[in-house]
Amino acid sequence: MSVSVPKKILPVIVLAQFAGTSLWFVGNAILPELKQTLGLSQYAVSNITSAIMLGFIAGTLVFAFFSLADRYSPVRLFLICSLLGALSNTAVAWLATDATSLFSLRFITGFFIAGIYPVGMKIAADWYEKGLGKALGFLLGALILGTAFPHLLKNRDFALPWKSVLYFTSTFAVIGGFLMILFVGDGPYRKKSGSFQWNAFGKIFSSKKWRQSAYGYFGHMWELYTFWGFLPVILALYASKNKVDLNISLLSFLIIGVGSISSVLGGYLSKYWGSAKVGITALFISGLCCFLSPFIYNLPLPFFLLILFIWGFTVSPDSPQFSTLVAQYAPDGLKGTALTIYNSIGFLITTLSLIIIDRIFYSESFLAKENTMLLLGFGAIFGVSSILRLIKSK
Repeated sequence: MSVSVPKKILPVIVLAQFAGTSLWFVGNAILPELKQTLGLSQYAVSNITSAIMLGFIAGTLVFAFFSLADRYSPVRLFLICSLLGALSNTAVAWLATDATSLFSLRFITGFFIAGIYPVGMKIAADWYEKGLGKALGFLLGALILGTAFPHLLKNRDFALPWKSVLYFTSTFAVIGGFLMILFVGDGPYRKKSGSFQWNAFGKIFSSKKWRQSAYGYFGHMWELYTFWGFLPVILALYASKNKVDLNISLLSFLIIGVGSISSVLGGYLSKYWGSAKVGITALFISGLCCFLSPFIYNLPLPFFLLILFIWGFTVSPDSPQFSTLVAQYAPDGLKGTALTIYNSIGFLITTLSLIIIDRIFYSESFLAKENTMLLLGFGAIFGVSSILRLIKSK
C-alpha cells in the first residue's frame, strides 16, 4: 500500500545529513594549521583522511555486525552519533597535542559518522519505497556539500580560525541530529529486524545482483575520496608549475560542491534511465578524467579548471544510484545492514587508495606527481565492467 510522504521529510533529511557529514573533511580543510601546530609529516593528507576513514570502517563493521540500524530506531541512532561525533570533533581543539592524539580523535569521529551517513540513507529508504534513487541523489548531494563546507569556511575571503571551524561544524552536526529526530522520525516502510542474525552477511552477499551493484560502488570508491582529498594538492601543484595565484580553498569547495548538483540531477534521471545506467555513465566519465589527469597541468588555466569541474561533477552522482541498487537487492529486514556493510568495504578501499596514492605522489617513483592520479582510473574500469554485467542480466 502506497503511503503519502509529507513534503518536509526529504528536505529535513537532506539538511540533517549535510550537517552531520560536515564533520568529515574538517581535518583536511584546516590541515595547514594542524601541520604547523602539531608538526605533522609530509604524509599528513593521507594520514588524517585515513584516520577518519578507518574510524568509519570500524563503526560500520560494528553497526553492521549487530544490525543496529535494523534492530533499533535509526533516527535515535542518528541523533546519538551526531552528538558523539560533534564532541569528538570539538575535542581536537582541546586535546590534540601531536599526531597520535589528532589521528585518534579523527578515528573516533569517523566511528560515529558511521551512524550518520549510512543510517541517513536507511532513514530515506524507510520513507521512500518508490523514487529512492531521487531521494538518495539529494542525500548524496548533502554529503558532498557537507564534505566541501569546511573548505568554504577556510577560504581566504571568509577565513575562520581553525578552532572556530571545528566549533562551527560540531554545532551544525548537533542541530542536524535534533532535526532528524524531531521532524522526520522512523519511516512507514521500516522493517524491523527483531534479533541479531549471525548469518546476515551471508544472506546479503548471496545475491548476485547485490554483489554486482556493490562492486560498481567499490570501483567508484577507489577514486572518490582520494580525488577529494588530493584536490587542494592538485590545485597547488598547478599553481606552482604555472606561477599563478589560486584561491585553493574556494576552488576546492566549488569543485567538490558541484557534485551535489550532479547527484540531484542523477536522481531525477534515474526515474527515466534507471539507476544502473546513470551510475555507469558517471563512473565512465570520471574514470576518463583520471586517465586525462597527467596532461592537464600544461593546459591554460580555464581548460585546467574546466576538466577539474567536469571531474568533480561526475565523480559522485554514481554513488546514490549504486546505493539504490544495493538497497533494492538487499534481503528484507537487512536493508540497513546491507547499506552499512557495503559502505564499510567501500571506505576500506578508499583508505587503501589514499595511502597508496599518497606514497606514490611524494616518492621518487617511476611516476611523476602529475601522473599519479591516473591510477584512480583503474577503479572505474573495475566498476564499469561489473555494472555492465548487471545491466545485461536484467
